[in-house]
Amino acid sequence: MPYFDAASAAPLHPVARQALLAALDEGWADPARLYREGRRARLLLDAAREAAAEAVGCRPDELTFTSSGTRAVHSGISGALAGRRRVGRRLVVSAVEHSSVLHAAADHEDRGGTVARVPVERTGAVDAQTFGRALTEDTALACLQSASHEVGTEQPVAEAAGLCRAAGVPLLVDAAQSLAWGPVPEGWSLLAGSAHKWGGPAGVGLLAVRKGVRFAPQGPADERESGRAPGFENLPAIVAAAASLRAVRAEADAEAARLRALVDLIRARVPALVPDVEVVGDPVRRLPHLVTFSCLYVDGEALLGELDRAGFSVSSGSSCTSSTLTPSHVLKAMGVLSEGNVRVSLPRGTTEEDVDRFLEVLPGLVAGVREKLGAPAAAAPSPAPDDSLVVDALGKRCPVPVIELAKVIGGVPVGATVTVLSDDEAARLDIPAWCAMREQEYVGEEPADRGAAHVVRRLS
Repeated sequence: MPYFDAASAAPLHPVARQALLAALDEGWADPARLYREGRRARLLLDAAREAAAEAVGCRPDELTFTSSGTRAVHSGISGALAGRRRVGRRLVVSAVEHSSVLHAAADHEDRGGTVARVPVERTGAVDAQTFGRALTEDTALACLQSASHEVGTEQPVAEAAGLCRAAGVPLLVDAAQSLAWGPVPEGWSLLAGSAHKWGGPAGVGLLAVRKGVRFAPQGPADERESGRAPGFENLPAIVAAAASLRAVRAEADAEAARLRALVDLIRARVPALVPDVEVVGDPVRRLPHLVTFSCLYVDGEALLGELDRAGFSVSSGSSCTSSTLTPSHVLKAMGVLSEGNVRVSLPRGTTEEDVDRFLEVLPGLVAGVREKLGAPAAAAPSPAPDDSLVVDALGKRCPVPVIELAKVIGGVPVGATVTVLSDDEAARLDIPAWCAMREQEYVGEEPADRGAAHVVRRLS
């Protein structure tokens, strides 16, 4: 069964498995003790730190192992903000950061700090100059991911780092998605990563803090990991994480070229095979193994279920696959279609045959989901005499409001409007996205007794 969700968790690398089993026998003792077993454990921990530091591009004494990538992000943000509290309490982040960064930002606001969220372009990348203009004198820390976990777009880290350096602001880079493919460009001050993203075991993160960066670890003091990660180290998992990072880096160039070709095939073939699809993310500056596309008139959860039954494990950023019924904050910030969203992230070893079969089954599955939802056919409906229509889609979730709009737009004359009443948060994103795909005019959103009224003008 092809597993196409490496961006969530990559399969355990064979080197990680071997190192984990070996370290279970050799690295069970307390590395802080001076007897033989403790010294042996300390040697393993030091070797793992040196290997991970080499891959990251920092000194071993700048790198701390944490219990997860999320913990690394939270510790990095809180420690840097506390260390620079005399400068100010302003935090700058991009609008498409991983939820771990955004949750830390929300917590900072709850504690009286301020947060500037820098918007992104339709590709999902920030404009470096816009990011730089957000760096005011009272900015304590800036955060920018190296590449998007959701659409694969690479961020201009080098340019942003230069602007941060000029402004005297440390830059924290969430490199969880990119570390498997190479080091982050120079200029960062803090960096976070997560082992299960590159084929290491879950439960290991890393936090690198450059010498000279003001940093004050938060929470009760602890003697472990320079006081930045309290608690007994999971040494076998740490050894496996470092060994697998070194292994995937050795394979990175060849595997990146191979997977990029497969992703290019998906990017080219999906819009040709499936009508009404938007491939999102930067087509060039992107991770080699990840592609995301959204399908009009499709319930994302239903499509993922059909793909699972067909033997494909994929993920989604669609609002319909979350318990909150709200659109992905990444897709929302980009202003792209969120309904029927599919994220394909290929693990190492994915074959061309796997991708070919995915492309073979996808069109029929999308058509089947659309048919069940009553999506409109390609032909426009017969014109009606009304100069405008009101569609009541209150209480209906994505993609139904957009489907109802598509069914009736041909029933009004060119220049007339259709007003869609909807209380679904995704409609605020997907109706304008539908208009852009269909070359209709999104007039805007008007207040309504319940939800909102989305006004669309027919142009053709």
